[in-house]
Amino acid sequence: MTFFRKSIVTVAASAVALFAGVASAQSKWDLASAYPPGNFHTQLLNQFASEVDKASGGKLKITVHPAASLFKAPEIKRAVQGGQAQAGEIIFANFQNENQLYGADGLPFLADSYDEAMKLWKAQKPILEKKLGEQGIMLLYSVPWPPQGIYSKKPINSIADLKGIKWRAYSPATGRIAELVGAQPVTVQQAELAQAMATGLIEATMTSGATGVDAKMWEQMKYYYDVQAWLPKNAVLVNKKAFDALDASTRNALLKVAADMEVKGWAESKRVMTETTAALRANGMTVSGPSPALKADLQKVGQTMLKEWLDKAGPDGQQLISAFRK
Repeated sequence: MTFFRKSIVTVAASAVALFAGVASAQSKWDLASAYPPGNFHTQLLNQFASEVDKASGGKLKITVHPAASLFKAPEIKRAVQGGQAQAGEIIFANFQNENQLYGADGLPFLADSYDEAMKLWKAQKPILEKKLGEQGIMLLYSVPWPPQGIYSKKPINSIADLKGIKWRAYSPATGRIAELVGAQPVTVQQAELAQAMATGLIEATMTSGATGVDAKMWEQMKYYYDVQAWLPKNAVLVNKKAFDALDASTRNALLKVAADMEVKGWAESKRVMTETTAALRANGMTVSGPSPALKADLQKVGQTMLKEWLDKAGPDGQQLISAFRK
């Protein structure tokens, strides 16, 4: 073989190799999260990224950015929509002011158990998929937080004991609860919670046992009332254009892993509920159910908020609640 022919063969082989490399090019995604590395939602995201890597044969690599290190909680949805991050995890309740339907799972005592929360999710999912789709966003899967309870520096026997107290609000619903019980709402996201407690910015909050453990609530709060008011859900979202840019096999692998992670996530949330409630008690907090008066007061708050929500949500909200109550 002449030198000239050898050169042509070498160039041709290089071109084939280059084309093959492009055809199997690796996609790299960033996934923004607001929660600390030790939180169970973040751990699930890391598992999700690992499973996607395996299922796609290494063609899709997802880097999880926890603790609001890439975007703060309220910024994540818009970042995914605009493509600044290919994926992100949000808590639906944060976006109720944008669309009331996002706030359905933050309504007190509407869905106050895992079975009820799953019924609500089945009613919500098709509606939210449509709303997000209109913004160029795909909904991959959703995982609930454990049921919400009340943390406080002082005993709470009825909502009269909450009057004037500095109450951490992380969503429109938690802010509205503060208004209805006469507390002072203070907006504090997860990443700033520990500092807000340490500086006396807040004296009470309603959140899950998981968040209580993450923030070491026992260092500042004495009481935890396991009122099981609602189970807000986190959702993993992806930019639709980024999804469509993947090859068919990678898209299918991503969707399969997402479906599996939703099942695993709900089971993990139940486990975390038991484990974190025990951890609060083990670290010296007084853990109890609500008094009959407190429970009755909170249920009245829930009824008021549901009526207000339905008035704002209109026909879509009524459709959702009707589907949930079937």
